[in-house]
Amino acid sequence: MTAEITAAPGSAPPRRSRADQARLVSDVLWHQIHSGGHADGLPGEAELAAGFFVSRNAAREALATLAAEGLIDRATRVGTHVAVRKFDHGLDELVGLKETFSGYGEIRNEVRAATAVSAPPAIAERLGVPPGAEVVFIERLRFLGDLPLSLDTTYLVREIGAEVLRRSLESNDVFALIEQVTGRRLGAATLAVEAVAADAHSAALLRLPPAAPVLLMERLTHADDGAPVDLEYIRMRGDRITLRGNLTRTDGEQS
Repeated sequence: MTAEITAAPGSAPPRRSRADQARLVSDVLWHQIHSGGHADGLPGEAELAAGFFVSRNAAREALATLAAEGLIDRATRVGTHVAVRKFDHGLDELVGLKETFSGYGEIRNEVRAATAVSAPPAIAERLGVPPGAEVVFIERLRFLGDLPLSLDTTYLVREIGAEVLRRSLESNDVFALIEQVTGRRLGAATLAVEAVAADAHSAALLRLPPAAPVLLMERLTHADDGAPVDLEYIRMRGDRITLRGNLTRTDGEQS
């Protein structure tokens, strides 16, 4: 069945509940702010209500939601201003955190572990080595200035990982070190990202409230010959990082 559209061109959208209206406004403002918008402050409630065709109460509720999340500050006679911005992490290129955030400031690493371990079966399978084979395990807490951004766990195949451990892990991306020690470029990676609640330990390290949302990324990186070399599990602060990418629609079957 095809729905019939009866609204006249240019007319306001149909009335919805205040909660639905507020969510519509807050979603748009959220992404505008994290794209660098509203540098001089956000519009007032009346302007937002008129611009989004919603009630003023809905606009007020949207701003209250953003304020409760710590994204904006509101004060009488001062207005509404952005309190904190997020950093863009692109998904279009295979780059490390230091390369990704080169325009934001200095990335430094607190190395929490760097050692050879026996590969658990699940890790061994992803890296293409026998279960129990020796691999290199690295864990780093990564900072942008004094702000902890991510907790990274890395497994490297032994031949490459042993040489990486001879380099400075405090000031370099592992990707760059892999290319240094092998003299070859990395090729491609498979990636999965999901939102999870931070466990108490991760939350404390990342300076987040317990159970705060974090972005959990699994990334398996291959050398230019297709061989898997680097498996990472990265917990990123969801309140400070936005994942962005450019998507292209390819030819395919029409449904």
